[in-house]
Amino acid sequence: MAFTEAAVGAGISTVLMLGAMLLTARESEPAGAGRHWAAFAVVASAGAALFFAIPDMPVFGDAESPANAYLGRDFMERTPQDIAVPNVVTAVLASYRGYDTFGETVVVFTAALGVMLLLGFGSGGRRKEEEED
Repeated sequence: MAFTEAAVGAGISTVLMLGAMLLTARESEPAGAGRHWAAFAVVASAGAALFFAIPDMPVFGDAESPANAYLGRDFMERTPQDIAVPNVVTAVLASYRGYDTFGETVVVFTAALGVMLLLGFGSGGRRKEEEED
């Protein structure tokens, strides 16, 4: 399961990025000054929202944080009876997160298909056939 996560996270993402870089134009027109200010406004507002949320975060390593107090304890107690796998981490990744991993695979496939469609991957063969006719 960890190898699948690593392959999807690192391998396919890298291939998609490199493919997108190869299929885009080498030169582009410079962006106007208005786009720079809009991008700065988006980044500044996202950064402000992150700093605003810092006080609501639990203390690092707190055993009574919501992630550890409710779900974490529930997984530790119920996993051996529900799944009968001695390793709780393996049980969570293989069983509980099975649909999540499938969802990630679907998202990566959809992203790859979208990049190929947007950049015209495979349209060169149609153009050559149309020119010959």
